[in-house]
Amino acid sequence: MHTITAVIRAKPGQDQTLRDALLVVADNVQRNEPGTISFFISQDPVNPCVFTTHERFVDQAAMDLHNNSATVAAFFGIAQPILDGDVVLVTALEVSAKA
Repeated sequence: MHTITAVIRAKPGQDQTLRDALLVVADNVQRNEPGTISFFISQDPVNPCVFTTHERFVDQAAMDLHNNSATVAAFFGIAQPILDGDVVLVTALEVSAKA
């Protein structure tokens, strides 16, 4: 299983915009990406400008399909001007999971 974990920080006051943009990605994943096993979005309860995503893909092709989608490109078009620093991205192969 291929995974991506991302930590995304919005500039102060931009958390709702980033949250809405992430939810559009999640909706697209649900409707159009059968190779994406799961797509979780979390928001820090102490600092609502900090989001984490955890994404699981059946294989590299499914991950590439997701990353190269028009929806992900549109997300970054919205997110880029409101990001507070770089997105921290970890791409990995899953070692263990509890379903």
